Amino acid sequence: MARPLWTSDEIAEATGGRVTGAFETNGVSIDTRSLEEGDLFIALKDVRDGHEFVPAAFEAGASAALVSREVEGASGPLIIVDDVMAALEALGLYARERAKDAVRIAVTGSVGKTSVKEMIARIHRGAGKAHWSVKSFNNHWGVPLTLARMPADTEYAVFEIGMSTPGEIAPRSRMVAPHVSVITKIAPAHLEGLGSIEGVAREKSDIAAGLIEPDGIVVLPAEDELLPVLVDRVRELKPDAAIALFGREGAGAGLDWIANQAGRSWVCLYTSASGMSRIALDTLACKLDVDVNAVGEHWADNVACALLAVGLNSSINLSKAALDLSGYAPPAGRGTAERLVLPGGGEFVLVDDAYNANPESMRAALSSFASREGARHLVALGEMLEVGETSQKEHSALSKPVIDSGAVTAFLAGDGMRPLQASIESQIESHWAEKADALEELVKNSVQDGDILLIKGSNASGMGRLADRLRQWSKTADGQVMDSGPERAAGGRDAV
Repeated sequence: MARPLWTSDEIAEATGGRVTGAFETNGVSIDTRSLEEGDLFIALKDVRDGHEFVPAAFEAGASAALVSREVEGASGPLIIVDDVMAALEALGLYARERAKDAVRIAVTGSVGKTSVKEMIARIHRGAGKAHWSVKSFNNHWGVPLTLARMPADTEYAVFEIGMSTPGEIAPRSRMVAPHVSVITKIAPAHLEGLGSIEGVAREKSDIAAGLIEPDGIVVLPAEDELLPVLVDRVRELKPDAAIALFGREGAGAGLDWIANQAGRSWVCLYTSASGMSRIALDTLACKLDVDVNAVGEHWADNVACALLAVGLNSSINLSKAALDLSGYAPPAGRGTAERLVLPGGGEFVLVDDAYNANPESMRAALSSFASREGARHLVALGEMLEVGETSQKEHSALSKPVIDSGAVTAFLAGDGMRPLQASIESQIESHWAEKADALEELVKNSVQDGDILLIKGSNASGMGRLADRLRQWSKTADGQVMDSGPERAAGGRDAV
């Protein structure tokens, strides 16, 4: 008989809570909409108080609920604690110690962290009993929730760590206690809170704070302009940590000043065709080839980073890891391409990269978009949020990448995009709206058979809804039942 994820005795021991009835559970949920039968429901307080949903959780099949008070209408066992959030964190720490033999990797960065996390998870699944952060569960509740969901027999685990305000990376790293910490890339994001891109680099470097000693390793981007800042902060936190580097072949020249290097992963060759990329690598002295269902040279960096991270502190065979990684496709909203039917006949290609955006990821998306085939290139871009006082400069600077992408028309949403429209309106057709929703009819009236359309913007800019509505429009035209498109995070601050 399979071991349950949690017993009531274990939860009581982990949280110090009072249990009103014995139970076992095989899952942990904070949302009644996605709760599965037998899950433990965690009544967190956020926009609404989770205690309001405890009766609904039991109706949906919850085995028990973690609460801070008695709840009227609760029809199952309760674990009553002083503070539900603190109890969730305690569950996470207990789960980590219970699975103490698991190799743990923590991933952060301004761009690419979810993709790299998903790549590492894909490799881990091919190697043994794996556990990973779902979606982008990287914030104050996402990290302990991911830990609390980790089975005791886990062999490999990877966690995504993000931040919305300064000082959040370090405690989340300490909670995970990774053997390998990864920084994918530094880009202008959260400048409102961190003040400068150097501040971003230092905050992201705090992912080393929880690194297991004495054998912990930090993976860093060799070609990042902020590499010296990253190294200095890592050395402040963990003087004895080994450092591993990834990037393009030749990037290692002049980096011998970095002491205690653990290994390197270089992209030797990148080619793309028909929506796929072929990447040749030299990772820890292993020659590897990987094919992924994504376009753009930044995907080569992601592959190099993921393979290096798994190869550093585990028994995973890198040749097998490369095979397991081949065929990877990004999750919805992160550069996926799909053919959509037009109501009047014909079809167009939608490149949905609408999950998030900052200056670096915008440039990467536009660069890869330029290499895609299409009768006409169209772009629909939402403003980049939280770039602080540099907003006008960063949005204006997108003019050359937009022009170079081959776009004949640009649809722009949000006040931040006004400077970009001013920069490009004399060169290509452009349309601006305050909200992304107002672009919908403009886009529908413009797109033609054979076109290719890129949609990208910060999560809270609403560009994801535009992509979903185009899918619905297309499915209606094709005589299919409409759906809501891929699940997306709610609006608000992006955890980056």
